[in-house]
Amino acid sequence: MGSSAGGHLSSTLLTHFDSGKPDAEDRIDRQSSRPDLGILCYPVITMGQFTHQGSKNNLLGSEPSSDLVRELSNELQVTRQTPPCFIWHTEEDSAVPVENSLQFAEALRKARVPFDLHIFQKGAHGLGLGSHDWDLSKRHPWTADLAFWLKVQGWTH
Repeated sequence: MGSSAGGHLSSTLLTHFDSGKPDAEDRIDRQSSRPDLGILCYPVITMGQFTHQGSKNNLLGSEPSSDLVRELSNELQVTRQTPPCFIWHTEEDSAVPVENSLQFAEALRKARVPFDLHIFQKGAHGLGLGSHDWDLSKRHPWTADLAFWLKVQGWTH
């Protein structure tokens, strides 16, 4: 799970994992690093046209190679092996364009990877749980949507 720039880190883990080497001498190297699922909250996904420029500069520097930009534009790295994802964003997010989530969801759809995409009209960047109050009725609806998705996926009862 990751939000904003942390969403880029999470989407990188979802698209750049190692499947493990069954014959490796080290038992750790035999294990896959593929996550079972991803939860992406108003994520930075692309290093292309709709990137969050500050995140791109911090991660890649001011003059990255086109190969590096492509490699870390995670919407371009989705495969059939990418884990299922829950993605949410707000249309009025003025920091990370909603196109980041839309492009990743489209890549998942094309690869036939299960996903849930929620675009909410209202909500500023950095919304998080939507409230610092532990009263769940005051939380942004994405939390209930996530709970439902996790249940459908078989992760909760």
